[in-house]
Amino acid sequence: MPIYEYGCYDCRKRVQVFFRTFTDAETKPPVCPRCGGTRLKRLVSRTAFVRSEESRLESLADPSNLAGLDENDPKSIARWMRRMSGELGEDLGDEFNEVVDRLEAGEDPESIEQSLPDLGMDGGAADDWMGD
Repeated sequence: MPIYEYGCYDCRKRVQVFFRTFTDAETKPPVCPRCGGTRLKRLVSRTAFVRSEESRLESLADPSNLAGLDENDPKSIARWMRRMSGELGEDLGDEFNEVVDRLEAGEDPESIEQSLPDLGMDGGAADDWMGD
């Protein structure tokens, strides 16, 4: 079931058009889902692929991911943290986002740590595992 991206000359928007089969995509003219226009130009779409958890974790361990990381620059640390969280593919929570936002604003990591004394101590399963 292909989905193609088109540029609509009528509404001037980039749109996605879903076809039930590849034959439909080749034989049926696309129709803009926003305005109903038929003057569309097919665009080159971005691609995505699914990676295994093992593959994502291997990429985290790749030393080339540390290129450009300046441990003395809070903004550099924030960029690295955002990239690594993207590799994990999971929402790391409000506390993580607050820390990264503050680093992006140029705040010193030590002052962030001092202002958040319970950083990383959420009382979750990890605490239970440690015997608390």
